[in-house]
Formats: sequence, C-alpha cells, structure tokens
Amino acid sequence: MTTTTTTTMTPDALAAPSGVGGPWVATGTAAVGGLVFGVLTNLAQGWLPGAWNQLANSGAVWSTVAFAAGALLTRRGTLSRAVTCGLGAEVGLVVGYYAYAELGRGGMGSLFFPLVWLGMACVAGPLFGVAGHWWRHGRDARRRIAGLAAFAGLFGSEALTAAWDLHYAPQAWTCFGAFTLVPLLMARATGERVRALALAAPCALLAYTVIDLPLQMIAN
Repeated sequence: MTTTTTTTMTPDALAAPSGVGGPWVATGTAAVGGLVFGVLTNLAQGWLPGAWNQLANSGAVWSTVAFAAGALLTRRGTLSRAVTCGLGAEVGLVVGYYAYAELGRGGMGSLFFPLVWLGMACVAGPLFGVAGHWWRHGRDARRRIAGLAAFAGLFGSEALTAAWDLHYAPQAWTCFGAFTLVPLLMARATGERVRALALAAPCALLAYTVIDLPLQMIAN
C-alpha cells in the first residue's frame, strides 16, 4: 500500500510577503534609503517656496521613511526587523540631512539640534517602523488601526502647529488633508477607516503635546 501525504499551506503562509533579504540587508537598505531621503529633504527646503519649506523638515514627513521601511522591508512575524529598519531609516535620514548641510550648505552650525533630532530618531524610528509593520502585516484589525492612527496623528500634530503656532493656513490645511486621507485611503475596510480616523485625533493631540510643544520651547 502506498500512502500519499498532502501538505496544505495556510492562507497566511501563502500570503506572507518574502521581505527583503536577511535582517542586516533590510536594515542596511532602510539606512541607505533614509540617508538619501535626508539629503532630499534638505534640498527640498531650498526648492519649496516660502513657508512650504517647513513641510520638508517636518517630523511627519521624516517619520514616513520609518513607516515605509517597517511596511516594505519586513515580513509577517518579524517585529524586531521592523524596529531595526525603522531605526536605521531615521538615523540615516538625520545623518543625510546634516551631512549635506555640512558639506553642501557651508556648515550645519551647532551640534545641538543634530543631536536632538538623532535622539528623537532613536525613538520615532522603531515606533513608526512597528506602526508600518502593523499596518501591512498586522494579524488583527487592532494592530492595523493602531499603526495607521499613529502615522496619521503625526500629520494632525503638524496641522495643529501650522494653524495655532505658525499661522500658516495653507500648510495647516495640507497637513489636515493628509491626516484625513491616510486612514481613508490606507485602511482595508470601512470600519477600520472610521476607527483609525477616530483614534488618529487623540494621537495628533498627544504628538503635539509631547513632541511639537517641547521642540518649540527648545527652538525659542
């Protein structure tokens, strides 16, 4: 008698993305991407007119790199890789931004702000790397919603800063538009869109209180 063994793959195994290489390759890719994006954001400050150049230097735009790294360079179940990819992306971004300021713009000045942003990168990078990972690979709706809400909340905090503190109405509306569109366009279902948008509002207030206000006090 011949016995035939059939192996059945689960839907999760079939759907699991392959990621990008091993953990060191993924983290290195994230760091190089962050380095390039850091140079581009520095250049964009000179390209964008007037108050629009503030957007190139915003925490929300910078954290997009870590979010994308966590979403694109990891596979399901590799949360630690999301942490290291997010960290590599944000540290690379800070290094790229200030390296170009030093070499291409005649000097970055005091080391104080580079060190401040580097410290923030070590917190925001892993946090938003995980947020991106949860959004794309989250096993349940709660993780996907939390990842999107945290990401959208950054744009909400930028909208608050532009409206209340800087009085830049066009920039505030632009950031508010991003705050709204991130959950609406990136969530998987109507229920997740509504819940992510509702959770993004307190995330925006939290980011504004914990990040934007202290940075304004330091800058002044």
